[in-house]
Amino acid sequence: MLDREELIALVEDAYFANVDNKNLEPAVACFAKDAELRIQSAHVSHVGHDQIRRMFKGFMAATKIIYHGDFSHVVDVENQWIASQFVARNDYDDGRQVEMRNCNFFQIEDDRFKRVTIYMTDENPLV
Repeated sequence: MLDREELIALVEDAYFANVDNKNLEPAVACFAKDAELRIQSAHVSHVGHDQIRRMFKGFMAATKIIYHGDFSHVVDVENQWIASQFVARNDYDDGRQVEMRNCNFFQIEDDRFKRVTIYMTDENPLV
């Protein structure tokens, strides 16, 4: 069982830092093999490493700069849940910058994400 600091480190350091630095395989490794990543606000789901990898590969290729920061977490150690609110900012090759204030809910099993539910305040770039 992960403690509070380990849960936050999994989200910020292992997951979002690898997404931001476009480290595909370490980001995917944060998920259980049969995990579900659901963008609830867009009614889209990606299940399992293959689908999650494909989604992140496309997102990383299409986005010049990826940033996640200004985190605020609510942690439930006993149930291995963490809710994270944060700024998500994407810069694109055409000069556009999209900034959102998102909220993710992470369910952890065996030190990996079993389910991630995402609520975005703008259009979904995770297709």
